[in-house]
Amino acid sequence: MGKYKGYLIDLDGTVYRGRERIPAAKRFIERLQASQTDFLLVTNNTTKSPEDVADNLAHNHDIHVSPANVYTAALATADYVDDLAGDGEKTMYVIGELGLKGAMLEKGFTFNEKDPRFVIVGLDYDATYHKFEMATLAIKRGAKFIGTNADTNLPNERGLVPGAGSVIAMVERATQQRATYVGKPETIIMQKAVDRIGLDKHDCVMVGDNYMTDISAAINFGIDSLLVYTGVSTPELVAKQTIKPTNEINSLDEWDLDNGVAK
Repeated sequence: MGKYKGYLIDLDGTVYRGRERIPAAKRFIERLQASQTDFLLVTNNTTKSPEDVADNLAHNHDIHVSPANVYTAALATADYVDDLAGDGEKTMYVIGELGLKGAMLEKGFTFNEKDPRFVIVGLDYDATYHKFEMATLAIKRGAKFIGTNADTNLPNERGLVPGAGSVIAMVERATQQRATYVGKPETIIMQKAVDRIGLDKHDCVMVGDNYMTDISAAINFGIDSLLVYTGVSTPELVAKQTIKPTNEINSLDEWDLDNGVAK
């Protein structure tokens, strides 16, 4: 068994690049499966369910995982807010897509536009003034303000489009309150992912392509990191950082699972 018992793995830029396959990532996942090493695909995406993510991996990237191997910021948000709710009222107002709403509903939350206990804001492709108005008024009345993740932009075939952080920022400006953020680089999603995988955090490593989200999440949480240069961050950018990743590689083919080091 290698140095790490569990791998927390980013998706876009690490396992694939948009619609582009990363062959080394497929081989890496298959090596984890063959060695029966625990792993979770940890993504800030809140628009898709784990089933949708697994289906995309299978059909578009020939990577075959169970939905149980997928942990989205939507699931982390639902787990976190469920903990906050405890035995109390579980009412919510949500700006977000079905991935987020479904995760909250599965935890037993119900919708309430007037006086919800929680307002949860994430990426919403059909955000309207009415939605922002309802969220703002509810927060002003005392609802707890939760943001799924702070990503200001998302890359797609048209360029860098607004991300969840941009949507959340509008509500922050209107309410003059800062949301409690769940997704990477925050520690909440990391703690919830480790809870889900069932391992001590020091037995896990965070694998990702983005220093500002994936690697910073590991640093903030106090676990090892593995930066792979297949996506956002470059060696030049990382060289300027005060705290370096625990490990840096150019391809996931370079990673030795047996010993938990670069080959």
